Amino acid sequence: MEKQKYSIIFKVISWVLMIVSIAVVVWGSIVGYPKTVAGDNGTVDPLLYWTYIMIGIALVAVIVVGLIISIRNNPKSLLRMLIVVVAAAVLIGVAYLTASGAPAVGYTGAKLPSDAELKITDTVLNLAYILAAGAILSIVCGEVIMALKGKKA
Repeated sequence: MEKQKYSIIFKVISWVLMIVSIAVVVWGSIVGYPKTVAGDNGTVDPLLYWTYIMIGIALVAVIVVGLIISIRNNPKSLLRMLIVVVAAAVLIGVAYLTASGAPAVGYTGAKLPSDAELKITDTVLNLAYILAAGAILSIVCGEVIMALKGKKA
């Protein structure tokens, strides 16, 4: 009975979010999206804000539901999750500390990015490089370990 109640609640919330999303997109399409930044007619910002809200709702839902399910099934997994969160924070910290925040070369946009924006952009790029290198390294190491163990099919 309890699962049916949650299922109905999630279904209603999903439908409401979908209807609001469709309404925002249709409204923007009717009013028309600007072709340039100077021709902004107020349709882009609500669409972006709604996107941020949807991403926030999704992240909160995944994290909260994941935590609840994980704690119910295996309380010891909370320690592993804490280790993962700390490791992610360390990776982000390393990416931030190695980010230069140097001015964009050849940028011809209407507004120059601030120093904080440049630092965040460089942090995200460094984080992408670190994660890509980690993925490649794990693939290569995994193949080498499987070859050494002789379990390669």
